[in-house]
Amino acid sequence: MPRRPFSPARNVKTREASQALPPLPLQDASAAIAQSKYFLPGEDLDGLRRRLARTLAAVEAQPQRWEEAFYHALHYAFPGGRIMANAGAESFKANVSTINCTVSRTLDDSMAGIMEAAREAALTLKAGCGIGYDFTTLRPQGAHVAGAGATTSGPLPFMDVFDAICRTVSSAGGRRGAQMGCLEISHPDIESFVTAKREAGRLRAFNLSVLVTDAFVQAVLDDTDWPLVFPAFRHEIGAVPTIWRRWPARDALHTVNERGETCCRVYRTLRARALWDLIMRSTYAYSDPGFILIDACNRMNPLWFSEDIRATNPCGEQPLPPHGACLLGSVNLAAFVRKPFTAQAHFDFEHYAKVVRVFARLLDNVCEISGLPLPEQRAEIARKRRHGMGYFGLGSSLTMLGHVYGDTPSLAFTTAVTQTLALENWRAALAIAREKGPAPALREDIELTPRHLAQNPALARDGHKAGERLPARLLHARYAPHLQAIATLDAALIDDLAQVGARYTHATSIAPTGTMAASVGNNASNGIEPSFAHSYVRNMIVPGEKAKRAVRMESYELLAYRALVDANVDAERLPRAFAAAGEIAPQAHIAVQAAAQAWIDSSISKTINVPSDIGFDAFKDLYLHAVAQGLKGCTTFRFNPEVHQGVLVREADLAATTYEFQLADGSRVQLPGDALVEYEGGRYSAANLYDALKEGFYGKL
Repeated sequence: MPRRPFSPARNVKTREASQALPPLPLQDASAAIAQSKYFLPGEDLDGLRRRLARTLAAVEAQPQRWEEAFYHALHYAFPGGRIMANAGAESFKANVSTINCTVSRTLDDSMAGIMEAAREAALTLKAGCGIGYDFTTLRPQGAHVAGAGATTSGPLPFMDVFDAICRTVSSAGGRRGAQMGCLEISHPDIESFVTAKREAGRLRAFNLSVLVTDAFVQAVLDDTDWPLVFPAFRHEIGAVPTIWRRWPARDALHTVNERGETCCRVYRTLRARALWDLIMRSTYAYSDPGFILIDACNRMNPLWFSEDIRATNPCGEQPLPPHGACLLGSVNLAAFVRKPFTAQAHFDFEHYAKVVRVFARLLDNVCEISGLPLPEQRAEIARKRRHGMGYFGLGSSLTMLGHVYGDTPSLAFTTAVTQTLALENWRAALAIAREKGPAPALREDIELTPRHLAQNPALARDGHKAGERLPARLLHARYAPHLQAIATLDAALIDDLAQVGARYTHATSIAPTGTMAASVGNNASNGIEPSFAHSYVRNMIVPGEKAKRAVRMESYELLAYRALVDANVDAERLPRAFAAAGEIAPQAHIAVQAAAQAWIDSSISKTINVPSDIGFDAFKDLYLHAVAQGLKGCTTFRFNPEVHQGVLVREADLAATTYEFQLADGSRVQLPGDALVEYEGGRYSAANLYDALKEGFYGKL
């Protein structure tokens, strides 16, 4: 139904909107999610804030002063889910972590190496952390196994092992594990990887992403051939076609040249566009895999001079090095909108900046209580103190300000709030470094290599040469592209960071915040997204139930509109600014992500919701458009009931989809997706029951 134009004078009627929206009580579904995910027994939202403020201020020299400052900030921002659930909760649950994001060690191409990584993954998942892996280092199916007189099965069967570990560990811990599996676009098994999740029930504890290189994108644009390669064993050199490529691991059995490139065997060659189309068709039908522009991630990394990024955490907002870990937190933008739904609606940037600075200090203190299970992970986070502060409620804020997601004013607002987020984070990084010292990684000296000079031509322009040693803090502040963008806003800040160093090496990323926003955020829009819909069904995992439960939720902006403007408004008859995810053109989604990415030093987790009836050619063009806009990755979701239900589902999609069940007597019954079904003592939507039975997770949640 077409949206009505936004008209503040008419919409407000005789009610005077207050300067700030009064707190809205958590809707029932939000409270239920918060209770199951974050609250300790007997705790409510205010109790959560008090616990977090007390726990995270305890490491300060003046705990009482900072406890009150943190408590105030926690009315406007929330640390990551593992922090909310686990900080200060030692008496209820020991041996858990406050860290959401990790990446595995580099997988050694040996049975012992793979099993050691699996052991570490089990401990990491048990502690409540998500984990990402790069499987590129595992030799392809059919390759020779030294000493065994056999050939390898390739990375996919080993991924099944990690998948089983994740499902087993999470089934015992109450929180489903999350994993990201990555494979480079040049790996000989890339086609099997791309299509792996077409098999019902396979790799369901994984998100999948292809590591796409600049060279492959160019090959697609030029419509040229693309070689699939893997490091050649010494006895193969001269006997098989080979090329030199940068590779994520080195092995004594392989040959490396003076440029650090590995001699690789060419297993096959295919048209780049054919491989691209395979990825696009799989994503079109199955919403997997996404892709990560891995060269862009490394090029834009503030630690470009000392890290090689090969994987991300499960939601993609944190590209991390081996054993890398990052703590997350998100500011609720909707909490800073003043006089919403009026001609005077505006965003309180001054208060926002103050909260960001205090929140940065709160997040930094999480490094002292990470609870990470592996010594390598603890060493990594202590050395770099990596942050990932982002926000949620962008879509809700735009609606309350009267902007349509993706239009010109919305892009200007996105730029402004993200720019402020970045600038104030680095100001806090300098202030805390002056008080407590910079991150240890920025106290080191780095010896320049030819690769450094090739990566960053500005070094040579400034007269630096290979073999010279420079302070890491200088390479970070003066030569990282992100920090140089910050210099255009505050040049003196960058001068000081180059002299003093920053408290943390990375400051910002935008996580999906789906559970956080839906619960403690009272269903403000998650992450950088617009609201999925303003009244819809959320599929929740509920302990003790055998399939997901469908619960109704309404958007924060709808609740606010009813509180301030029209208590009886129908969710289908709202002003134009209430455009939901499915009503927004995919190109507008990309434009908003690009506006934010310019000021985010890590990455952004974003899902572009596309219409179910979008044509394939139009769909695949979105990805090349995303590349052209400078994004580091791209993920889409197209509702396809034959494959899966999403977490969020529009009732119109459910009602329009028919599911067929075969009964014990062999007869079949067809039901619409929103029909309620009683089965084995439980009551479920037909869609959720069908999905659970088909995917094999019925009774295993």
